[in-house]
Amino acid sequence: MDIKATLVDGSYSEADSTEIAYKIAASMAFKDAAQKAKPVILEPMMSCEVICPDDYMGAVMGDLNGRRGKVLNMSPRHGMQVIKAQVPLATMFGYSTAVRSSSQGRATFSMEFSHYDAVHQRREEIKVRAGVIIRPV
Repeated sequence: MDIKATLVDGSYSEADSTEIAYKIAASMAFKDAAQKAKPVILEPMMSCEVICPDDYMGAVMGDLNGRRGKVLNMSPRHGMQVIKAQVPLATMFGYSTAVRSSSQGRATFSMEFSHYDAVHQRREEIKVRAGVIIRPV
């Protein structure tokens, strides 16, 4: 994100200056700069609001924690509890089924994009899946 590059100087030679040579040089320069910049992997974080009865608070909170969620606030609303949390999008697939199961169908939730945050767990796994790191067999 937010990368800007400026070519300051270049040279041309009949024998070596081809389009592919410039592309390779640019690729090598970008790779070198990216490694020196110590990049981080970002993941989308979602603002999530769960409304559930008091009886199911433990199950809902446990499920959010299991999904690497950070509970920000809990407040009562019309005999129900409102849980506000931030949860990685990658862990929210299938959440509607999970929240229905853990609350016997009495809890509802909504979520919307909040921001990007650095991935602290699973970094190596993501790099392996992307082909950045090749694990020895």
